[in-house]
Amino acid sequence: MTHGHSARIDAASLPAELVALIERLGPGDEVVVTRDGRAIATISGTGDAVVADGVPAPPVMDYGDVTVVATAMKLSASARAALSAELGPDYIVLDMHAAPTTADVVLVPPGSPQLIGALRSLYPRARVVIAEIEDRELGISYRGPVRRMLEAGAETYLMSSTIPVLARQLDQAVTQRPRLGDGVAARLQIEAGPEPSASR
Repeated sequence: MTHGHSARIDAASLPAELVALIERLGPGDEVVVTRDGRAIATISGTGDAVVADGVPAPPVMDYGDVTVVATAMKLSASARAALSAELGPDYIVLDMHAAPTTADVVLVPPGSPQLIGALRSLYPRARVVIAEIEDRELGISYRGPVRRMLEAGAETYLMSSTIPVLARQLDQAVTQRPRLGDGVAARLQIEAGPEPSASR
């Protein structure tokens, strides 16, 4: 007969993002820990899910046809309200601690693949959207590698699936580069580029 092993890990020794995910787990919720794409452990909710400062998680609510955006980044209530107002009445923006696991979108700053995987497990229906944002008026700064490269002088960031797609994207970035008067280099946006087509 084999006996299972149990161990305790103090939450203070874990990354804050992981602790936040674990605290958010409710009955039946799980976070799967993987290595090289293979599951090595599962963290399950105890049914006593809490949010920050020990406040019990809110009851599950039905938001109808409204798109629920869960923010996995520290935003003030005023920042979330501003984002919600800009998105319009078809959206509601909630802190991830208050958002249901059925959220439609999870807004997250640049982070590790493990964090993204944990969020995908916690919010299985959601589209995970990574955002780099710098809003000094609201005191928000989530700078990531792409923003740092662009601020250092890079002009565009191409995400290409194949060499033919890269060639089309590069040609477009070079030939359609905006021209500015005063010799100032134009800053181009991140481009996913056109999908491959049968002929050019």
